[in-house]
Amino acid sequence: VIPPPVIHIESYSEDSISFSLKMTTNIKVSGYVVNIYWTFDTHRQEKRTLIIEGEKSIQKVANLTAQTPYEISAWAKTELGDSPLSFVHVVTGGTRPASPSLKAKAINQTAVECSWTGPRNVVYGIFYATSFLELYRSPHNTTTPSHNITVLVQRDEQYLFLV
Repeated sequence: VIPPPVIHIESYSEDSISFSLKMTTNIKVSGYVVNIYWTFDTHRQEKRTLIIEGEKSIQKVANLTAQTPYEISAWAKTELGDSPLSFVHVVTGGTRPASPSLKAKAINQTAVECSWTGPRNVVYGIFYATSFLELYRSPHNTTTPSHNITVLVQRDEQYLFLV
């Protein structure tokens, strides 16, 4: 039986998490697949996937949000097949940034001007959909370091926006 990998949180800060991966077996490991999950504003679950080559690994994941819960899951790729999943949870340090204040204004039937307030020198994600279910499961999205963006939409539809 292939055991799951051990995920150990080495350190964390307000915008990064460092963790190590190892196996407690003599089975040859060719690499790991790591998923990092977090929930954005209770509406949208985000995921970042890392493909890591080699047997032992210390990884640092940066560009995270302060005071946010993250779930890290990993499995090992071995000569005998894939291992079961391991999970670990960690909350980044610091103070969570205030939510931006969004304004959305239709320019015409297919364009919406979105603008918001918030800190500079960060990247904003803009999510939009025609229902809460779509907003949670598979919204349209884009990113920008600006405080405004024009989004193209389908005509004769109502949209929900989140930044």
